[in-house]
Formats: sequence, structure tokens, C-alpha cells
Amino acid sequence: MQIGRIIFQNPLLKINSIRQISTSLNTLMAPIKVGEKLPSVDLFEDSPANKINTGDLTSGKKVVIFGVPGAFTPGCSKTHLPGYVSSADNLKSQQKVDEIVCVSVNDPFVMSAWGKEHNAGGKVRMLADPSAAFAKALDLTIDLPPLGGVRAKRFSMVVENGSVVELNVEPDGTGLSCSLANNIGKK
Repeated sequence: MQIGRIIFQNPLLKINSIRQISTSLNTLMAPIKVGEKLPSVDLFEDSPANKINTGDLTSGKKVVIFGVPGAFTPGCSKTHLPGYVSSADNLKSQQKVDEIVCVSVNDPFVMSAWGKEHNAGGKVRMLADPSAAFAKALDLTIDLPPLGGVRAKRFSMVVENGSVVELNVEPDGTGLSCSLANNIGKK
């Protein structure tokens, strides 16, 4: 295999075995952790023309970001998003949160329509991650063929000035327990 020969013959890489390559790749692709900087990725709000960069979004602010497998799906529509919409004022006043953001692997038009259906305006920003770039950068993806393939695992996080200070990832990637609004700030 040419790539293997290049890797093993390149003294600058200092990798001597397939096991080290695998370990190195897993380290690079490990899920984001508390204390790490949030990756800077462009998301979209309302239309493809309105890019929102996650680095800019969280700079100098305290932001709750929660990810869902899909807009208009039952768990997301009945429990997850409505919980954040109804808790928005409380999170902003008691937890001193500047913004609450919902992210899903959908297009911006779908996210906008879903937000309108749940009266999220002024409470929860609905940001689209159409190619799963953000979910992949966090290494919080799950393959759900019935929903179209690669989606975001269900998670919530608190980001202060660009760094993750709290992270809640559902153990099965889709459940509705630790990532709900009433768990923010409980750790």
C-alpha cells in the first residue's frame, strides 16, 4: 500500500505502526470535551445567505447550544425544543446565558420553519448545519438512515467565551435525558 509506505518511510511523522496511526486518528477525532475550544464552523440562520460562525457567536458570551437529530422529529418537536423555548427566560436570567442556540443537520429554511412553529423567536436561535460540518467537528455524529444519514447526536453544552464549560451527550445519541433544558447548570 503506497500510503502505508509513505507513512512508515517518513521520519518526520515519527509513527512506527498501524496501531499508532489508529490511536493518533482517534485522538484527533475524539468528541469535544469540557475545557476545549469550540470549533469555528459556519452555520446558517433563515437562509443560505446568512452565515453564523460559531467562533464569533460564542466570543465574549455565555451560550447554550443544543443539538438534535432532526427538525420536526417527534422527540425534538414534543420535548427537546419546547423545553428550551419555555426555559429560555429562566436560563437567561438565572444562569446568565446570553443566547440559546438549537443546531440540527437540516437546511436553514427547515430550521426557520420549525422555529416559527414552536414560537422560538427571541428565545432560541435556530441554526442549520446542512452538511453536518459542526457535528463532525465536534465528533458528535450518528448515522440514522431513516432520517437521511449522518445527523447530530442529541447533546447540550454551555460555551463561555468560546470554550466548552458543560457538555451533556445522550448515551445512545438520541435519548431525552441529560441534554434537556432543565439539566443546564446542574453539573
